Amino acid sequence: MRGMTETTPPEARPAAPALDAEQVRRIMEFARSEVFDRTYAEGMGLVEETAAYLDGPGRAASKRLSRTAALAYAGESMRLTTRLMQVASWLLVQRAVRDGEIQIRDAADEKYRFSARRRPDDPFAAADELPGELKELIRQSESLFERVRRLDETMYDPKAPEEAPAGAAAQLARLRDAFGG
Repeated sequence: MRGMTETTPPEARPAAPALDAEQVRRIMEFARSEVFDRTYAEGMGLVEETAAYLDGPGRAASKRLSRTAALAYAGESMRLTTRLMQVASWLLVQRAVRDGEIQIRDAADEKYRFSARRRPDDPFAAADELPGELKELIRQSESLFERVRRLDETMYDPKAPEEAPAGAAAQLARLRDAFGG
C-alpha cells in the first residue's frame, strides 16, 4: 500500500478526498455484500494457506533448491507475503467500515488506499525452478491483489472511469447528449 507512515504528523498528511453520496452508498453496499464476504474469506484463507506452506512444505522444498533458485524462493516469498498483507490490511479496513469501527472518510485516506498503479515485478533468476505450489500461491495472490486494487479504485477514486455504456445504450446516450434529450 502506498501512503504516509504513522510517524508523519497528521497536519503533514494530505486530506482524505471528499466523497459524494453515490460513493458512500457504493462503499457501504460493497462492504455489506456477499461479494465482500467471499473476497474477505478468500483473502484471509490465502494468507493462512501461504503461511502454512512457507512454514512447512515450502521451507523443506526451499532447502532442496539450487543456490540461485533458493534466492529466487526467498525473494518471491517476500513479495508474496507483502502482497497478501496489503490485501489483508485493505480487507480489514473495509470490514471496519462495515462494522462502524472506522468512518468512510477515514478509510478513503491515502494511507489506507490500495489503488497505486503497480508495475509487474521482474522475475528472479531461476524463478522457473520454484516449487509448483509456491508458483500457484503467487498466481492466486497476484489475481486477488489486482481484484482488490480495482475494487479500491472503483470505490474510492472519484476520477475512476465509469463503465462505458455498450452497444445501443452508448448510441442512445450520444443521441441524448447531441439533442439535449
